[in-house]
Amino acid sequence: MHRFARLVALGGTLAALLIGSTSGASAASPSSNVVGHVYVDNNSAITNSVAGFERHLDGTLTPISGSPFATGGAGTGRPLGSAGAIQFSADGRYVLAVDAASNEISILRIRHDGSLDLVDTVSSNGTTPVSLAVAGDLVYVANNGIGGSNYTGFTLNGGGHLRPIADSAYALPDDALPGHVLFSGDGRHLVGTRVGPAAGPSSIDSFSVGDDGRLTPAPGSPFAAQRIGPFGSAFRPTNPDQLYVSNAHDGPLAGSVSAYGVAVDGTLTPIGSSPFADNQTAPCWVEISHDGNFLFAINTGSSSISSYAINADGSLTLLGSVPFSGTGLRPFDARLDPSGAFLYVVDAGAAKVSAFAVSGGTLAELSSSPMAIPGGVAPFGIVVD
Repeated sequence: MHRFARLVALGGTLAALLIGSTSGASAASPSSNVVGHVYVDNNSAITNSVAGFERHLDGTLTPISGSPFATGGAGTGRPLGSAGAIQFSADGRYVLAVDAASNEISILRIRHDGSLDLVDTVSSNGTTPVSLAVAGDLVYVANNGIGGSNYTGFTLNGGGHLRPIADSAYALPDDALPGHVLFSGDGRHLVGTRVGPAAGPSSIDSFSVGDDGRLTPAPGSPFAAQRIGPFGSAFRPTNPDQLYVSNAHDGPLAGSVSAYGVAVDGTLTPIGSSPFADNQTAPCWVEISHDGNFLFAINTGSSSISSYAINADGSLTLLGSVPFSGTGLRPFDARLDPSGAFLYVVDAGAAKVSAFAVSGGTLAELSSSPMAIPGGVAPFGIVVD
């Protein structure tokens, strides 16, 4: 098979203004400049859909006309924890979303106004797909259903059609419950977190990615996680050999984030005194600033966000935590906008999106936050351009 391209930057116009204070933030008027979009996998039963928002210069959101957009598949209609349930194609032309109840992946074309047109819906080659990873024309999905749990690969062509890669599936135990699959920034490695079994032991899969798109497990993979429930993960944007994984299931106020060095063969080695406590409950998702200097952990159990400084050696220093302003929230996946000025968090409890202005490692929630998700039922996964 052909050699796949490396990751390219996602499309979208960059916001030019960093909002240092949110005291004057308000809902954007129709005349406000649209600088990008936000999309969420609604995970709605029977007919799944993707909700879309216009993203304005001040960080506020307004629904795209016609939102939500049908995927052609079915969601579960109930909260389903994972990271990366929705992704952009590497060229920014398509949205890829999992349909967890119908065991499918949907591909939708992004139109000039941000609306979406369904291109194709294909089998995930497993059961209950929950997470997607994209590197160039290579796409991997994590399936976590009983009897069909695996990581399996596809290629995405220019017309928006997925084609399975023969012999690419890597089978997982039924109790593995993969929560996140992701590529390193250079596309050389793929990592998957095993959230289950509930009481541990927990582990992390690490692979080298071949020129044909197939996976080779790293020596010693899967690696024992440092705590129970490794969940959301991210490679440092400025160093693809550093990996960060949240640890969600250690109990009240016992959350932490682990830091690992990734060797050429994919071997994972803890960095410094990892894991690093955040003194919150159930950190389930992480996002790293584009300059690689700060990490944000979404604490689902505490309904808060912890901020860490990332040191030169890859270790973490906790800066503090900020609460969400809404009630009844169950914060899930999170993404920064391309400028790094705003952080958006999807919520599965109240079907809303929360927005925070970012200044270094400091977060301040916008006064217009949280925003209701059109058609939102039990949304998970979020992407921002």
